[in-house]
This record gives sequence, structure tokens and C-alpha cells, in this order.
Amino acid sequence: MSKITIVGLGPGDIDLISKGALDALKNSKHAVLRTKEHPIVERLIGEGVEFDSLDRYYETECSFEAVYSSIAEHIVSMAQGGVVYAVPGHPRVAENTVSLIEKLACEKGIELEIIPSMSFVDAMFNSLGFDPSDGFVLLDALSFKSRELSSDKAVIITQVYSKLVASDTKLKLMEHYDDDQGIYVVGHAGIKGSESIVSMPLYELDHYRGFDHLTSVYVPRGASRKFKGVSDLEDIMEKLRSKDGCPWDIKQTHKSIKKCLIEEAYELADAIENDDVEGMIEELGDVLLQVVFHSQIGKEEGMFNLDEVADSICKKLIYRHPHVFGEDKYEESTFMKKWEDMKKAEKGEETVAEGLERIPRHLPALIRAHKVQTKAAYVGFDWEEIEDVYKKVREEYKEVVDAHAAGDIQYIQEELGDLLFSIVNLARFLKVDPEESLNGTTEKFIRRFKFIEIEAAKMGKNIQEMTLEEMDILWEAAKKVLG
Repeated sequence: MSKITIVGLGPGDIDLISKGALDALKNSKHAVLRTKEHPIVERLIGEGVEFDSLDRYYETECSFEAVYSSIAEHIVSMAQGGVVYAVPGHPRVAENTVSLIEKLACEKGIELEIIPSMSFVDAMFNSLGFDPSDGFVLLDALSFKSRELSSDKAVIITQVYSKLVASDTKLKLMEHYDDDQGIYVVGHAGIKGSESIVSMPLYELDHYRGFDHLTSVYVPRGASRKFKGVSDLEDIMEKLRSKDGCPWDIKQTHKSIKKCLIEEAYELADAIENDDVEGMIEELGDVLLQVVFHSQIGKEEGMFNLDEVADSICKKLIYRHPHVFGEDKYEESTFMKKWEDMKKAEKGEETVAEGLERIPRHLPALIRAHKVQTKAAYVGFDWEEIEDVYKKVREEYKEVVDAHAAGDIQYIQEELGDLLFSIVNLARFLKVDPEESLNGTTEKFIRRFKFIEIEAAKMGKNIQEMTLEEMDILWEAAKKVLG
């Protein structure tokens, strides 16, 4: 019968390996160690344990992912005769090969048994004297990201086995914590006579001289950070909405603050348009505040919270990008059509018109018109040539002139709307954003009008008292000077 037994070697002291794990190694005909670079190995040899080690994969593979994959495949290939695979510490703690082996074994119907020993993390709890029930984060120095760090929990970072890894770890930590934050470098945790705990400021981490494969870094709970994160914003908003919070914030509802999100989005757009980086940071923060504000109200109502909001958009992005997160492949030219098809299926829409009706009425009119036309174009309802669009613009312009001549106000409004809609079509064919185009012209008008006022003042004239002909002269001058 095919079977894989995975055992933990403990943190490194012979007293900390479990009896079950030791017996399994002693009684095995085929024992394999992930690495023989472990303090207990000499004692195992003394106990008469014969084994093979897989250190060779660390020399032949080009990445840790490839190493772990090759080791997992090797162990599974030995399952027919029964194999005992030994890893440092506890098999379930920071041991990537175990999860890979478990997955392969499940696929192939191979029996799997795991026999634990004390983990190096348990040894660190004991050595550092902290209670894990207060919360901690366990990270791998070779793959963690700074956003995974937490100021309200202790942080243990494993595999800080060299100065190079320590330097990279330091830089990631310094993105999150103050440069002089106190940390601990822990070596050989749980190994009598070899254990070391060295306290130092974060900026000195890569100056430490004793790095090896049994070195970890510990950042205590409540460490000071350079920046506050989204979780801090959630806490602040919760406080503002509490009974001891701000009266204004407390009385707000989804409807009362909905206009704020729109205003903040426009202010962000202005900052982007002006290449104002500091403004972008501030305005993005204001937009994020609105998301957190609505999420806090939703949480209080028992309807939803920020995690559910984030989960929803994560799932949507993964679903709508099967060419990135799945196996689908298609050309860039067909991407938007497939995107619309997925949105239609996602929303349960059976007709194109349902999609058109779903476009918010509160959008700026030019943007909404552009979206409506684009959706219709995806199913082939569109002009074939741009000449046809020009012809339509001229036709709608003439109808506006005729409506004006007839003096029918309602008719004028309708025909003017048709003209604007045809202009949006033209912009779409020319690949120009009509909203940005009109905003650009409006800004140009403001600059030129400002020029007229300034020049009039230089001439000692009040613009309100100038004739149209006088202002036209300055307008032409503005065009030459400002473009």
C-alpha cells in the first residue's frame, strides 16, 4: 500500500522531537530529510537512523518554488514502498513542501500521515516570553510583502538565513515601521546551549553577523509605524460613529453622504489632470474615506462591511480576467466585447437594453451617452464609416436650425439633444473622450477670458463697460498669446 509519513524534527533539540516522530524514523526502511542542515541530524545518526537528504535540489533548481515542487514530486514517487519524510520543526508550520505533497497525495489516492513535533515558533514563544493568544503574524522572509505586517500583533519572520535576505527584510520592514523600531534577532530557538536572542534597532538588522538557516526576526506587538493603514482608518471611522464620537458623523446615512463621494471623485480627477501628486494623495484619501464611511454604516446596520466590499471587487476582477487568472486566451481586439458579455451574464441580463438601462442616469450626460453608444456598438448597432457620422451631425444641426426657426422650445431641446448625441458618436469614432474634450475647451475659454480681464484692467477699463467689439479684439490677442 502506498503511504507517506511526514514527521517533524522539532526546533533542534533532541528533547523536543516527539516520540512518535523519532520512532517513525527509527523504524523506517526509507527515511528522507528535506535537509540535513539541522542540529538534530547528528543525534539521529547516533540513534542508528539511516536517511537520504534532498539538499541536492537546492543546488540544482533555480528558485525556491522549483525546489519545493521537485521535493514534493520526489517524495510522492517513493510512496509505493512507504516513505518517511522529515522536515524541521512542525510539518504544518511554515513548511511549503508539506502542502504540495498533501495535494499530490490526495490526487493520487496515497495515504498520508503527519506526526508533529514542537515547532520553532513554539520555541520562540517560550524564549521570548510572549503569549500567542494575543495574536501574531508568521511570515516567510523570502516572500512576504510589507502590507502583510501588523502593528497590533507580534510579527515573526522566518528564513532570515543571510545578510542579503536580512537586508531585503529590513527594507520591507522600514516601509512600515520606524527606522529605530526595536526588534529581536532569534537564532537556534529551543536548542540548549546554542540559542541566542539579540535586541537591536531595525536599521541595524543587516549588520548582525550570526545569520544561518535557523535565524528568525521578531517584531513585538504594538510596534510604532511610519504610516497608518486602512485598518486604522476603519478604527477612526468606528470611533467617529460611536456614542462618544462626532455628532455630524453619527447622524449621516448612505443617502446623506452620497453626494460627497461624487464631489471627492471630481476633486481627484482635477488633481490627476493637474499632475498634482500631493493633491492625488489627499483626494484618493478622501475617496477612500467615503468607501470606509459607507462600509461602517453598512456594518452598523448589519448589512455589509469593508471586508465584504473588498471581497466583492476581488471576486469580480478575477471573474472578469479569465485570461489572467484562468486558462482563457483571446486577442486584445475582442477583450472589451468579452468583458461586456461577462458583465451581462454576471448581472443576469437577458437583453442589451437591460445593460443600457443599468448605466447610471446621474453620470455626466456626455459620459452616459458615450457608454450607451459603446454598448450598442458591441452588438453591431453602429455606423460603418465615419463619413456617415459626419452626415448625421450635419443632418441634426439642420434640424436644430429648423426647430429654432419654428420657435418650438420643446422641439429645440429635443433636436439639440440629438445633435449632442451625434457629436458624441463623432468623438467615439475619432477616439476622443467627449467629456475631456469639452472640459479642455471650457478651460481654454476661462484662460482666455481671464486674459481679457487682465488686459482690460491694464488699459484702465472695466470689462462690464466694454463693447463686444473691444472684447473681441482682446479675445483675438488672447488666442495669439495663449493659443
